[in-house]
Amino acid sequence: MRQMFVAGNWKMHGSKAEIKSLVTGLNALSSRAGNAKVAICPPALYVDYVSRSLSASNIELGVQNIAEEPVQGAYTGEISAEMVKDLGCQFVILGHSERRAIYKESDFEIANKVDTAIKAGLTPILCVGETLEEREAGELESVISTQINAVVEKVGINGFKKIVIAYEPVWAIGTGKTATSAQAQEVHAFIRGLLADYDTDIANGVIIQYGGSVKPANAKELFSQPDIDGGLIGGASLVAEDFMAICEAAGE
Repeated sequence: MRQMFVAGNWKMHGSKAEIKSLVTGLNALSSRAGNAKVAICPPALYVDYVSRSLSASNIELGVQNIAEEPVQGAYTGEISAEMVKDLGCQFVILGHSERRAIYKESDFEIANKVDTAIKAGLTPILCVGETLEEREAGELESVISTQINAVVEKVGINGFKKIVIAYEPVWAIGTGKTATSAQAQEVHAFIRGLLADYDTDIANGVIIQYGGSVKPANAKELFSQPDIDGGLIGGASLVAEDFMAICEAAGE
């Protein structure tokens, strides 16, 4: 039985004052998550501050990116997987659509980062998804297959025992638009089927989150779908009440 998992992606938001207020709210409301696993991914600069502020032991920590390089070295401005692990993080978001679009990260680079994360003992949250143009052109399955197969080629299907997948329709991120529960379920089922072509047991065990303007109002319906195992939450993760309401929907 897959455990429901909700992760908050704070993106490039926050100050010490804002984080103190947010984490105070998360600590107070954390019991609402029930049986769901919960993680938050603040900007890396604030990970230690968040860690020291979290009293809710059931909320885990992650970061939003790591360096592709597997060892520390002369890589100015980068953060290694080992550094992230040293700070007590368990998760790292990789392949987010913003990293792919803004920073031009390729499927090959993302696969290398996934490999680096796994070898460091981190759990990658591998983001995959299509743009509106790709969806309308009938390229959804091709795009997602290419994104996932690049990782399979690098880490093998067994590597997916240590990977969480987040399906994020790019057209629904930060736009207020959300795929219907039926649309989301259809893609999640496709992703699970794609993995099942390699190994059915691994496919059935992989957690697949939905990420695309999830809110308290639509979380329960989305999470009721058989192949949706929680969410990767953006804007709503910056409001303690909203985020924990989403976690509550997952933990029911």
